[in-house]
Order: sequence, then C-alpha cells, then structure tokens
Amino acid sequence: MDLKQEIMSQLKHEILSLQLEPGTTISETNLSERFQLSRTPIRDILKQLSLEDYINIYPKKGNVVSFIDLDSVEQIIYLRCTVEKEIMKELSSHLPLKGLHELRDILALQKDCIHREEGFDQFLQYDDAFHKAIFDLAGRAFLWNIIQQFNVHYVRYRKLHMLKKDKLIEIQQEHQLMVTHMLNREGDKIDELLNHHLRADINSLYFQEHFAEFIKRSPKI
Repeated sequence: MDLKQEIMSQLKHEILSLQLEPGTTISETNLSERFQLSRTPIRDILKQLSLEDYINIYPKKGNVVSFIDLDSVEQIIYLRCTVEKEIMKELSSHLPLKGLHELRDILALQKDCIHREEGFDQFLQYDDAFHKAIFDLAGRAFLWNIIQQFNVHYVRYRKLHMLKKDKLIEIQQEHQLMVTHMLNREGDKIDELLNHHLRADINSLYFQEHFAEFIKRSPKI
C-alpha cells in the first residue's frame, strides 16, 4: 500500500469511528503537516474521499466531514434486509457444522465484549464478523464487499445507535436467535427477526433526539 492509500485508509477510519465527527472541517494545511506530504497529493486524497461521500468539499468553506444521510442509511438497510433474508433461508437447508461452530464462536466472543469497559469497538467488529460469516458461508462474499463500499453513513449511524442502553445485549441475543432459526429451518421467523434487527431503529426517534447535530438536513426550498 502506498503512502496516499495509507493516509486515505487512516482518514476513513477516523471518520467511520467518529474520531472525526460529522461537520468537522478538515484542513489541507493541517493534513500536509501531519503526514509530511505536499498539498497536491493531499488534495487528491480529499477529492477521492469526497467521491466516496466521506467528506463534502465546499468552495470557500473547505473540506467538511459528511453529515449522516438517513436516506442512504435506509437504502443500505433495505438492501441488507432483502439479501440477508434470502441468504439465511438458503443456509437453513444446508448450514455446515464448521459454519455453525464459526458463528457460535463469534457470538461467544461478542457476548464477552458486552460488559467489558473497553469492549464496545470489539463488539462492533464481531457484529460485522457475524454477518460477514453468513454471507461467506452462502458463497456471497462479493455481495458483502459491495455493500461495504457504500457503508459510510450506515456504519456511523449504527455506531451511534449502539450507544443506546442495553442495545448490545439485544443485538447479541438476536444473533443467537438467527442461528437457532436457521438450524430449525424457521424461514418465517427469520423474516420477522431480521426486519426488526436491521430496520427497527431507523424509524425510532432516539437517533434524531440524541444526535440531531450529526444528521444531514434536507436543502431548503
């Protein structure tokens, strides 16, 4: 990986992890000094981040970390929900024993993170690992990778939602139920559970009440 790619990956990580919050101004000069790189390649990096919706570039105002677009979040949730339901139903008929052990191992590790003081970020990693494993077991890794390319708004939305009291416990328990439903070939229950797992929060007021300053506003007409 060349230096420009390393810097881009670092900035993406800082945006997705909310170290750089939505609305934060990113200075070309500061980045140039921080990474000891001239402003021309820094400008190229910022242009690419803009193309991928990590930042917005405004004339005179500068480079600003993008606000969370709830329309984009809803589109990703719709896509995930539609695809993942079918994948789980496919696996219900032929979930290999090795795959079952893999899912259960991830869930055990995820459960261990819930009450640990610094377990939050690891919980998020195991959350991704669980769903990725389901795609992989069904031979749909390509679809998982495609979804990740357009995840900048969803990842931040999800992280903020998981700060809600008892949310981690609820998510881990729902993961366990998914495995149970796949083992029991309960396709109708998979539909209902996955709908709740992925879609319930997008219609709640929690996000708008607690993180309104991070949400993209509709342009005034």
